[in-house]
Amino acid sequence: MSRRSFLFVLGSSRPDGNTESLARAAAEQLPADVGQTWISLLQHPLPDFEDQRHDADRVRPTEGAEALLLDATLAATDIVIVSPLYWYSVSAQTKRYLDHWAGWLRTPGLGFKERLAGRTLWGVTALADDQPVVADPLVGTLHNSAAYLGMSFGGVLLGNGSKPGDVLGDTQALTRAKTFFAQEAPPARFLYDG
Repeated sequence: MSRRSFLFVLGSSRPDGNTESLARAAAEQLPADVGQTWISLLQHPLPDFEDQRHDADRVRPTEGAEALLLDATLAATDIVIVSPLYWYSVSAQTKRYLDHWAGWLRTPGLGFKERLAGRTLWGVTALADDQPVVADPLVGTLHNSAAYLGMSFGGVLLGNGSKPGDVLGDTQALTRAKTFFAQEAPPARFLYDG
């Protein structure tokens, strides 16, 4: 897989929100030869995750939102979680997507963990608080998920905004967006490893 391909997973409960606007500002800086796939979890809702880790009959999904997201996830070199900060972490839709990763990890013949190893996980979020530290649980969720899968972690682009369009007034976030995807993404290590 030589050509970079970004998957943007939109986890907001409303379209065209601040988090998506910030992600699109960052994506505009990607080179023209980098593929971009945008999937809204609002438009392609996943079913509730059912833990079937001890179910020997688990099979790869072949239709619907789960199949679409699984195929897009496996095809991407870079996965960008685009989730507003809800109660200090990712949105419910985003958490459901990540929960499905647990099922894909245990789908026979899929090799989900091995296939994601070495790829890069990124995050973009908007928060309605002037203290970036309140996003630490969201950052930790993504960072530790990347570490578990042997992925690199590019960090989380933070912006400030509550009402739609507010983030476009956050000049610091828009400046960071210009170089966000150009920065080095080191291999993720569990946050408790130091």
